[in-house]
Amino acid sequence: MIWPAIDLMDGRCVRLHKGDFAQKSLYDTDPLARAKAFADAGAQALHVVDLDGAKAGAVRQSALICDLAAKSGLKVQAGGGVRSGDDIEALLDGGVSRVIIGSLAVSAPKAVKTWLKTFGADRLVLALDIRLVNGVPMPAIKGWQEEAAISLWDVLDGFGGQATNLLVTDIDRDGVLGGANAALYADIKARYGALSLLASGGIGSLDDIRAVQAVGADGVIIGKALYENKFSLQEALSCWPGA
Repeated sequence: MIWPAIDLMDGRCVRLHKGDFAQKSLYDTDPLARAKAFADAGAQALHVVDLDGAKAGAVRQSALICDLAAKSGLKVQAGGGVRSGDDIEALLDGGVSRVIIGSLAVSAPKAVKTWLKTFGADRLVLALDIRLVNGVPMPAIKGWQEEAAISLWDVLDGFGGQATNLLVTDIDRDGVLGGANAALYADIKARYGALSLLASGGIGSLDDIRAVQAVGADGVIIGKALYENKFSLQEALSCWPGA
C-alpha cells in the first residue's frame, strides 16, 4: 500500500532533512486540504506524524490529527509523542486507524507489549527509525535526537512475534530523495517475514517505489517526493497494484 505522508509542526506540513529539526522545509498547504487532495488522487491511506510531539515526548497535535482522520476520508495511521495508553486510546477514539509507537518500542518494551494486547497488534505500528553504524541498524529515539544502545534486531527479537506492523525509516536517507535502502528492507523481511513492513526514507523516484516492493516490503511511505513534484501520487499508486 502507498501511504502519502503529512508531517506536522505548528499545524503546518513540513519535511525534515535527515531527521534534523534545524533543516526543515515548510509547505503552506493546509494539512486537511493536502489530505483531501491525496484522497482525490486515489489514496486510501495517510501517514501522519506529530513532529512537535516527537520532539517534546508528549502528544501535541492530536486534535488536528483526529480532524484529518474524521474529514479526509482516508485510513489514518498517526504518531509522534505517544507515551501512554491514554494517548493511544484518544487517537483511536478520534478515528485514527493505527497508532504509531516509536521510541517506547526501544525504551519501554514491556509497556508496548501490554498495549499490543490491550488494543490489538493490528491497531499499533512499531516505528523504528535507524541509522547504520558499521553496517548495523541502530534505532534513534526521542525524535531522532538520541541513539539507542541496542540494534534493530535486538529490539525486534525482544517482541517475540507479538507485533504485527513494523515501520522502518533510514534516517540518513529521509528527506534526501536519493533512493530507499532496499537492502535493509530485504534483510528485515528475510529475518521477520511475518511482519507487515512499511518502508520509509529516501523515496525520490518511481523506481525507488518499485525497488522496495521488489524486496518484499508491504507498503511504502512517500513524503517529500510528492511535495517536490518528483512524480504524482497517481503515478506512485500505479506502481503498487491494490495501493
